Amino acid sequence: MSLSELYQLYLEHPVVTTDTRDCPEGSLFFALRGANFDGNAFARQALQSGCAYAVVDAPCVREAVSASEASRYILVDDVLTTLQQLAAYHRRQLGIPVIQITGTNGKTTTKELTAAVLATKWHVLYTQGNFNNHIGVPKTLLRLNSAHQLAVIETGANHPGEIAELSALVDANCGLITNVGRAHLEGFGSFEGVIHTKGELYDYLRQKPGAFIFLDGDNPHLTPIAEGIPAVTYGLPGKGYDVEGEIVACNPWLQFRFCVKGGEWHTVQTHLIGSYNLTNALAALAVGLRFDVSPEQASQAIAAYVPSNNRSELLRTAHNELIVDAYNANPTSMRAALDNFALISHPHKMLILGEMRELGAVSAEEHQKVAAQALSLGAEAVWFVGEEFQPYSEGAQWFPDVEAVKTALSGGAKPAERLILIKGSNGTKLFQLPALL
Repeated sequence: MSLSELYQLYLEHPVVTTDTRDCPEGSLFFALRGANFDGNAFARQALQSGCAYAVVDAPCVREAVSASEASRYILVDDVLTTLQQLAAYHRRQLGIPVIQITGTNGKTTTKELTAAVLATKWHVLYTQGNFNNHIGVPKTLLRLNSAHQLAVIETGANHPGEIAELSALVDANCGLITNVGRAHLEGFGSFEGVIHTKGELYDYLRQKPGAFIFLDGDNPHLTPIAEGIPAVTYGLPGKGYDVEGEIVACNPWLQFRFCVKGGEWHTVQTHLIGSYNLTNALAALAVGLRFDVSPEQASQAIAAYVPSNNRSELLRTAHNELIVDAYNANPTSMRAALDNFALISHPHKMLILGEMRELGAVSAEEHQKVAAQALSLGAEAVWFVGEEFQPYSEGAQWFPDVEAVKTALSGGAKPAERLILIKGSNGTKLFQLPALL
């Protein structure tokens, strides 16, 4: 079956699934392969569960059924490649403006804020959760339909070339890199590798007629690699950016003010924790204003946004106040979180920090730096979780994993009346702790 023929079938069945636990009636099942699974083995189950057709790349699956059943199996060379090609083809058929967002830190929050701002005026499709990889991006693009007027697509990477590949799928009209930091160094090889890979978005847009970017003018790593691309700029006041803003207060909620070049100031009270969220908010404002959202509408959208998914959430339990930032952690985001925590006024502070993953050869050095910063803050208690922190835990309490922390909390070590920062890589599973605190 050709791509155009498959596309016609998709138009008749415009819901795509890769999970037999979620098979809407009449949908298309793509039998993806992974390191520990083969979707081809579940194709028949998907059809029995409601899917209209199954896209497979194992001929034996089709050969094992009757001729009448075989017509519902679409055999291709590679299911993942077909899924990506179908998504790219669909995106180009619709032709609506697409904004692509990437970066080391803040890309999901920026995407959420941007979508909230744009939704005050437009019908917007945006990436759900953090489905930002080689599977999540095509699945997101295949959710586009003729009712959508704009799309905001988040893309992530952990090795060189990945953003280039995703950019070719997304074919964005404009792009935004939030920042570059010391994350996934095991895959990127170095910080320079991070910059180069994130910059692949700029490389793609640079050669596309009419494309432009949204640029943090204060970021010393982004401005040099953005040369030659038309840009809508944002940053701190006094530098002539298109959108300028500054912090008014951050204890703990971020309050800031912004202005459009030459315009009046607008003050926004947010539900965001962390001064580092200023640039995320300014980025969303820059996008919204470029797409004709008024400053008043944009302000209201950002003020109304409440973060979730363990990203800088402030939770109040019966015993403590928690700042939960347990979705991801790298040296850059960890330092920013600790810097912000130091600025918050509270008489009884505590830190629970999980180790940072995928740092390769610099892991020991970076954990030592974070441990030293954490211990310098004067918190009443510091708990480190994970083997990487163990050598630097003098003056703190160390736990090998989250299960050991849970055991300690259940055994009477539960803190009370404290402001607790919980931050670590998702793999450390610190998101399990709020229910026990």
